[in-house]
Amino acid sequence: MLVPGEEITDTRLAELYPRRTGIRVNFVSSLDGAVDVEGSSLGLSGPADKRVFRVLRMVCDLLLVGAGTLRREQYRALRLDPARRTWRQDHGLVEYPRLVVVSNSLDLDPDLPAFAEAPVRPLVLTHEAAPAARRAALSRTADVVPCGESSVEWPAAMEHLGGHAVLCEGGPQLMGALTTAGLADELCLTLSPQLAGPGSGRITAGAPGAPYGLRLAHALADGDVLLLRYTKDGPTP
Repeated sequence: MLVPGEEITDTRLAELYPRRTGIRVNFVSSLDGAVDVEGSSLGLSGPADKRVFRVLRMVCDLLLVGAGTLRREQYRALRLDPARRTWRQDHGLVEYPRLVVVSNSLDLDPDLPAFAEAPVRPLVLTHEAAPAARRAALSRTADVVPCGESSVEWPAAMEHLGGHAVLCEGGPQLMGALTTAGLADELCLTLSPQLAGPGSGRITAGAPGAPYGLRLAHALADGDVLLLRYTKDGPTP
């Protein structure tokens, strides 16, 4: 992985994606804007993207994901390898980040590895009208917290997310909700050198909202892959 004239080690990569309070969103996309290939982002990802993926998980406090993405991508328990756990402890962080799942329907199996095998008890953000039986079942392996009356309301959700370094891994509906609410502080976007063609959605979906701008913090290249980082406040020194 290269910036002009510089070989990027994992330590340097962590400096280029510094830990910061707010909501950082991470996506991989094809050149023509597809969010997945045949229903999964794995067809777009590669070694460079996976390196960034691992670093972003290493530096966050909370890993935020929508229920649909959790199911579709078959999330496992949020565990880190020894080197990343050591980095966290050396930087005064707890050993593992906490998984936070957003779900309106609570259509989630409490025995999924992401819940049942998690090293830190996950948090599920839902609403008061969510099915009571599902809420009770899920409470066996996760903390289920209502944030709104009939849907997840972001001012209430931010009471649990604010003040933390949050990494959001999607999906598109969650990305759309965050941008509509003006809460996406940073976008890390890997551009895969593929044309996926029609059929897949974009990295964002849902009701339209007012657009807002971000500034390029860096652009890295690994062969034909581009790794872009945009922030609300521009480059980090």
